[in-house]
Amino acid sequence: MGGIDIPETIIKAEGVLKVYETEELKVNALNSISLELQAGEMVSVVGPSGCGKTTLLNCLSGLDSVNAGTIKIAGEDISKMDDTRKSAYRARSIGFVFQFYNLLPVLNAQENVELPLLLARVKPEEARKRALAVLEQVGLADWRCHMPSELSGGQRQRVTIARALVNKPAIVFADEPTGDLDSKTSREIMDLLLDLNRCEGTTFMIVTHDNELADRTRRKIFMKDGMIVEDKRNQDYDFTCPAAFSDARLAQKDFVSRKKA
Repeated sequence: MGGIDIPETIIKAEGVLKVYETEELKVNALNSISLELQAGEMVSVVGPSGCGKTTLLNCLSGLDSVNAGTIKIAGEDISKMDDTRKSAYRARSIGFVFQFYNLLPVLNAQENVELPLLLARVKPEEARKRALAVLEQVGLADWRCHMPSELSGGQRQRVTIARALVNKPAIVFADEPTGDLDSKTSREIMDLLLDLNRCEGTTFMIVTHDNELADRTRRKIFMKDGMIVEDKRNQDYDFTCPAAFSDARLAQKDFVSRKKA
């Protein structure tokens, strides 16, 4: 089953400008960027080093502020939030996967995945149950008691992905998720992300230098000099799991209801 258009808009950015300025230099890292992402999409962002890929991810996710423009996630304008509200919003509504994992070395795999839930004041018993469920989803239930130092790079990244998913976010942002992995492990991690997108309806935005990875996503955005120069859809991308479309819709409805609560 392919070519499904999912109507709900997760991200809508309009006229986003990000300027880095010193006494001697002024750089438009993002130059009036506008784009939309729909629920259930898997989007990669590619381009040369310094083109603004990571800056775009950081601004869309609220990790960084913008100088102009609006950024709405499920209709809520995060560009107008103060830092405290942004932090709470990210913790509740956005998942992150980074190149170097960012796992706490003193916690085991399960505890690292539980942490966002405990910070959100989910009861420990419920947090444990949800962490175990998502670790099983990424194929690491048998490794739940292992410390990060006892895991391979691919396993650490799976824990990071589980942690990103445990709060059932509206969208997962991934910054070079395979950048620290060998080619075989990179393909395995990409296979996992594809499965999560196709079978669970998880929305992903992935910044990468890996063209092989980017070519496997449903949509590929090319950046240069702080601008989007091409936005290309992969007509061959198929949702191999029939549940993906309905899951994406349900995930969006669940997110909106939680946001209003």
